[in-house]
Order: sequence, then C-alpha cells, then structure tokens
Amino acid sequence: MNELKTLAAVIDDDLIGKVAKVVGGEDAVKIVMFLRKEGDATNDQIQEHTGLTLNDIRKILFKLYNHSLVQCDRSRDKNTGWFVFHWRLQQDQIEGFIKNMKNRVLGILKMRLEYEENNDFFYCYTPGCDRYAFEEAMELVFRCPVCGKHLQHYDNNKIIEALRRKIAQIERNF
Repeated sequence: MNELKTLAAVIDDDLIGKVAKVVGGEDAVKIVMFLRKEGDATNDQIQEHTGLTLNDIRKILFKLYNHSLVQCDRSRDKNTGWFVFHWRLQQDQIEGFIKNMKNRVLGILKMRLEYEENNDFFYCYTPGCDRYAFEEAMELVFRCPVCGKHLQHYDNNKIIEALRRKIAQIERNF
C-alpha cells in the first residue's frame, strides 16, 4: 500500500503526459492535459481546444478508455437524439497502468535473462550478422549463413549482467 501512496505523490503533469504519449501519441497528451484541466469535456469541447479532428479524438479516447485512463458517460441530446459523450481523466488508474507496464517489462526481462543463461551462443563477429544458439549453430555447421565465416563461441556474460542490473533496478523501484 505504501508503494501506491508513494506513486500517487509523484503523479504530476509530466508523468501523466508520458503515460498518455505511450498509449496514444503526442495528440493524446493534448487531450489528457485538457481533461486534467477541465475535469469533464465532450468530444466537441476537446476538438475546440486541441484542433484535432473528431475522428482522431475518438480514436485516441477509445485507446485511453481501453486502458481505463479515461472514463466516459453518455447522454442523449434532447434536440438531435444523438449521444453526447462526456469524458473524464481517471488519474487513480494511472498508478495501476504504470504498475502493469512495469510487470510486463519485468516479465520480458526475466524471460530474456533465462534464455541468455540457459543457452550457449555462437557468432562470426561480423557487424550486422546474428548470433546463434548452439542448436542453430550446429544446424548451420558453425558457418554464418550471411557472410560464410566460421561461428565462434560468444561470451554473453555482459548481457546477463546488464539484464540482472535492470531487473534489480525495476524491482527496487516497484
């Protein structure tokens, strides 16, 4: 619970903008900052403020909605019969989004670390060529399929150490 309180304390415009950019790009930042300032806005109000097309606004809002970063209430316009959508930023969901993204990254890094630790690699030491796990190198008869050079053992200890440091850094900041 303390980690959420700590994270809540650092959620500012910059962090909200970064999250919006990850989800919907630069235009999402404009929309999110407008919603943060206004509290509640319709598609038309967002368009007036940002100058974006309604189609782009809707696409971005639905991306943000799919990540629970914005909330939507709809009502029916009595004159036209059309639905009017009122959008609000859900700042409390930003913490969960960040935590979820950290978990994903952590999982990917741990899988990569396991792969690096459990395989021997071979490489021809030619820039632009790939390195190959032992099984692949054996199938290639230890010859690079790109340049034809002999594949030699590749020491991946630096990669393993870098992955361990990054995993530890993320776990410390969780």
